Amino acid sequence: MEIKQVDISGKVAERRVAIAAGRIRLRPETVERIRKGEVEKGDPLQVARLAGIQASKLTPLLMPLCHQLKLEHVELELKLTDSGVEAKAKVTATEKTGVEMEALTALTVALLNIWDVVKAYEKDENGQYPVTEITGIRVLSKVKQPLDVA
Repeated sequence: MEIKQVDISGKVAERRVAIAAGRIRLRPETVERIRKGEVEKGDPLQVARLAGIQASKLTPLLMPLCHQLKLEHVELELKLTDSGVEAKAKVTATEKTGVEMEALTALTVALLNIWDVVKAYEKDENGQYPVTEITGIRVLSKVKQPLDVA
């Protein structure tokens, strides 16, 4: 079977919104460091937010069959909990195809950046990560709305 990008030239642009969610589990000591602002590399939530926004724009470079889209808004909601960080990424565009891959990319890269910023605190004595894990990555919602609908 031949690999090819889907032809969307005959489709009409519509308002597209996708929300993706996931979480990263962290050691309680790491969560406390984040709360107190004691992470050596800086605030992992701010780094994650910025990285997620940037990553959403790079989706077609990472996923060769995705179309280059003009994103209108990317928002990351990051909530520090006692066991880690819960994250949501919302992407909006007026396009001929959905933005769920962009939302998933934003979310995943945001969570990876949290891991990177706090990895020094997550390792055990053998340099392993017994607690740290990224889980629950999914698309919560996907909306397609014709432009003539208010």
